[in-house]
Amino acid sequence: MKDSFIVTGGARLSGAVRVHGAKNSVLKLMSAALLAEGTTTLHNCPQIADVAYMADVLRGLGCEVQVDGATIHITTPAEIEYNADFDAVRQFRASVAILGPLTARCHRARLALPGGDAIGSRPLDMHQTGLEKLGAHTRIEHGCVVAEADHLRGAHIKLDFPSVGATENILTAAVLAEGTTTLDNAAREPEIVDLCNFLNEMGAKISGAGSNVITVEGVDSLRACEHDVVGDRIVAGTWAYAAAITQGDITVAGIDPQHLHLVLEKLKLAGAQVETYPSGFRVVQNAQPTAVDYQTLPFPGFPTDLQPMAIALCVASEGMSVITENIFESRFRFVDELMRLGADASIDGHHVVIRGGRPLSSAPVWSSDIRAGAGLVLAALVAEGDTEVHDVYHIDRGYPGFDEQLRALGAGIKRVKR
Repeated sequence: MKDSFIVTGGARLSGAVRVHGAKNSVLKLMSAALLAEGTTTLHNCPQIADVAYMADVLRGLGCEVQVDGATIHITTPAEIEYNADFDAVRQFRASVAILGPLTARCHRARLALPGGDAIGSRPLDMHQTGLEKLGAHTRIEHGCVVAEADHLRGAHIKLDFPSVGATENILTAAVLAEGTTTLDNAAREPEIVDLCNFLNEMGAKISGAGSNVITVEGVDSLRACEHDVVGDRIVAGTWAYAAAITQGDITVAGIDPQHLHLVLEKLKLAGAQVETYPSGFRVVQNAQPTAVDYQTLPFPGFPTDLQPMAIALCVASEGMSVITENIFESRFRFVDELMRLGADASIDGHHVVIRGGRPLSSAPVWSSDIRAGAGLVLAALVAEGDTEVHDVYHIDRGYPGFDEQLRALGAGIKRVKR
């Protein structure tokens, strides 16, 4: 059965929320646990569907995985499987993160080409090229990516684009490679820093995390460890935009506001009052927002995962906005659903022009991915009447208790089964 949300527009959200660990980090940390025999413990984990999916993938490789609320225990045996379960891997994109650890630990890996959100083409070319520079042989066969390596050796690797996934797989392979690996044009996201910190706690020797050049000194083996997952900046940013869209007042805890510096600066331009604290922030919007332009870029630029929320805010704002998507070519599918609600939008390639301030009215809409679903809910909060948001299983993959937290902030929202 596919759940839907019925969202009643008109509420001004106010209150406080706490975000848990980042979806875009915890899944990669779970994968990296494959690198060391023993029990790895992760704290501050989000209770989302993708964590359960990754747990199933690891169990299929021979690990024992216990999920106890916000804590996950992963016990990795001395010998692990290298051939990942086809059906388990295909369910979500982040499953590709096991490619690097399996290649490093088993010297071979086989996993289905991953599924996940319908936001555009995300090939594995840079993942494969990076592993090949380290000495692996890779190929695509029968719907799977295969990597084999007699011996991994450090190398200088320059990425054509600062891909988060490729950076992660190269790092998790290089930590057990002989010699030094230099990764140039590496991704700089906070989740990359969290992964590097985790690997160093396991005994790796990584420097430069957070910059565009990361250096890895290979080691012979790693050890299991205990780690707190970094706060989820995308979930935190979603709450920030919910405050602005509903002309509300929301305090968000559990996040380093520096991870959202540009996001919060954009809200200030839209007219919001923003206060930051060592581990959180507050957003207050007392009048209709002002239109602001956006373009998505790799960190520290504006995150593509918050683009749907930015568009929803532009629809509720006075004036015209231009949003440019530079990361995923299919992310504007979300705009077609907004237009069902009455948004005045036109798409031109990787740009969308929004003429904001028009009243929105309820209509049935469909989530195409995690962030699009959340963005539709935010837009529905300011639409007249009751909007039914379908396929919210996407939202459940990235937002723990999204509808419950919205109700606690004053939103009219209920979950129904169809």
